[in-house]
Amino acid sequence: MIHYLHRQQLIPAELQTVWEYFSEPKNLNLITPPDMNFEIIAGGDVRMYAGQVIEYRVEFLRGVKSLWLTEIAHVREGEYFVDEQRVGPYRFWYHEHRFEKISGGVKMTDHVTYVAPFGFLGDIVTALWIRRRLESIFDFRYRKISEIFGSMK
Repeated sequence: MIHYLHRQQLIPAELQTVWEYFSEPKNLNLITPPDMNFEIIAGGDVRMYAGQVIEYRVEFLRGVKSLWLTEIAHVREGEYFVDEQRVGPYRFWYHEHRFEKISGGVKMTDHVTYVAPFGFLGDIVTALWIRRRLESIFDFRYRKISEIFGSMK
């Protein structure tokens, strides 16, 4: 079964400033919950570009690390980029990051399309745990981005 996660955040900053921040893969460390023990292994030491492959290690369950290999599949400078999982915990992962200049700042939109592994068992785990875990990751990210850039009312 295909699942979706959609989030928006209004950021009181210049579009170029926000874009520059998200164009640096190393900044993902700062906006990922510490309990995930997120670590970039390779490919994240340069500014984002289409075709870039980044290898991570992530701890989704305490004590269980997973390899996650993503490709920055699409980039339109200052507007959007897409990361797609090539190897990792999901059967399918497609994450669109969109940035739109608005009055007083930027509207940032995340849209994730994902499929859990293990067929119907994965769907049960999604209902019981994966969905909530993803929401908590994006809640953490929202708070960190607000700390970094401020928030709009």
